[in-house]
Amino acid sequence: MLATAPHTVAFMDIGTNSIRLLIVRIESNNAYTVLHQLKETVRLGEGEFARHRLDPNAISRAVNVARHFALLARNAGAGEVIAVATAATREAENQEDFLSRLRDEAELDVHVVSGLEEARLIYLGVVSGLHLGDRQAFFIDIGGGSTEVIVGTQAEHLYLNSLELGAIRLSNQFLDDEGPITPKRYERIRSHVRNEAAAPLHDLRAFPIDFAVGSSGTIENLAEIAARMFWRRPWSRDDVLSYTVLRRTIDELCSLPLESRRRVPGMNPARADIIVGGAAVIDTLLEELSIRELRVSDRGLRDGLLVDYLLRHGYPAFAADVSVRERSVYQLGRSCRFNEDHANTTASLALSLFDSARTSGLHDLGAWERELLQYAALLHHIGAFLTYSNYQKHTEYLVRNADLLGFDQTEIAIIASIARYHRGPLPRERDPDLFSLTSDQQWAVRALSTILRLAESLDRSQSGSIVSAFFEQIDARRFVLRAQAIGECQVEVWGLDNQLDSFEKVFRRKLTAEITPALLTAASGGF
Repeated sequence: MLATAPHTVAFMDIGTNSIRLLIVRIESNNAYTVLHQLKETVRLGEGEFARHRLDPNAISRAVNVARHFALLARNAGAGEVIAVATAATREAENQEDFLSRLRDEAELDVHVVSGLEEARLIYLGVVSGLHLGDRQAFFIDIGGGSTEVIVGTQAEHLYLNSLELGAIRLSNQFLDDEGPITPKRYERIRSHVRNEAAAPLHDLRAFPIDFAVGSSGTIENLAEIAARMFWRRPWSRDDVLSYTVLRRTIDELCSLPLESRRRVPGMNPARADIIVGGAAVIDTLLEELSIRELRVSDRGLRDGLLVDYLLRHGYPAFAADVSVRERSVYQLGRSCRFNEDHANTTASLALSLFDSARTSGLHDLGAWERELLQYAALLHHIGAFLTYSNYQKHTEYLVRNADLLGFDQTEIAIIASIARYHRGPLPRERDPDLFSLTSDQQWAVRALSTILRLAESLDRSQSGSIVSAFFEQIDARRFVLRAQAIGECQVEVWGLDNQLDSFEKVFRRKLTAEITPALLTAASGGF
């Protein structure tokens, strides 16, 4: 594990429409904590793309916000402020005037990134919050001046491109009044998008696409409007934006003059004048690629800057063979200062018990439930960070509210419930924590939390004395838990004795336990 002194780093994305700031505290155990996330609309690219020059007023707005953000970052202890600028700056003939003012007035050395580098950073930021498994995904990010399209897997990008299509660029070009947008005018925008994207679309059609995800303020705002317009509730991160609902949302927005558009439920008023221009891009590309639904991510380029920083500095949590889900779980554990050796030992024992229980016919749960058990085992003790008394309840709260990456809400609820019920009373059907789960999922929580009870008991002293454990069937009604120890384990023996009744209540089998000496030494995992 890489050992570094704790330090704070800030990342700034100076975009065509907004400036975004991310300030992160990186600890010596490789965990990191987000201290601040800020965004300010500056419209740096307003009126720029027709004449390829940044407007002096837009430059002043952007410099003022960048200076304020840089001061905030340094006051938060940031030793580095890593700042990049995108489409509006890279296309401007007076680019150096802007960069010079940023150096002089904000003390920022801003790097102007190419379209392909912007796409790469967006990919890193978005994929770091997804669990793709073996799926191949299409990523789209609509900015103010450009649209980045990517095809990639969990491990690598396979295609990167940046299109000169953006919400501000298209709005300035095609939407020069405040009235409703006629179908004919909207179709003119779509036709322009189709022509500009012809070559990339040809390339993209060669890639199988299993999953599509959109990022950027335009797409997030469209999803929020759609949720409030058609589902009468705020957008949830588990929601899927279908192409059909997207088109209905766009039709409704086009039918309204600008002032009415600003008052649409869910609309960011500062985006109302450019959202249709951005919507035309996503509408056209999804139609041309026959993509019927889109997941929405709130991650993007500034998150990619963080991931890129961690990769370049050799942080093991961002190694290629570490999944988003595992990385997120360890990040939470380390933030709560968990005993990592105990967490790894408990998880290893829980998985061994799960596998032998399946082989013995105690359950028919599969790889999905096994993975969730592993994460619940790794996190089962983090509630003690707050207080040891009833720590399992604190663990449940932390897991449910930590915004673990790569998981949907059902998976988070199951992990939290397994951790909650590994101690104290067994789960009951009427427990409110389980209301959101199906009957099969509730049974899985009962079975997996019982397995975790036993695994935690096998390392109750947190000494790693028990090096292996498995179930063995004696007959149809009786099982034995066989474990091997390399040292004193009386605490573990007492712990097991207290859990035998729980096993019988859940699995309706008798269980005894036998612990014998082992010659092997224990090894714990993690990264």
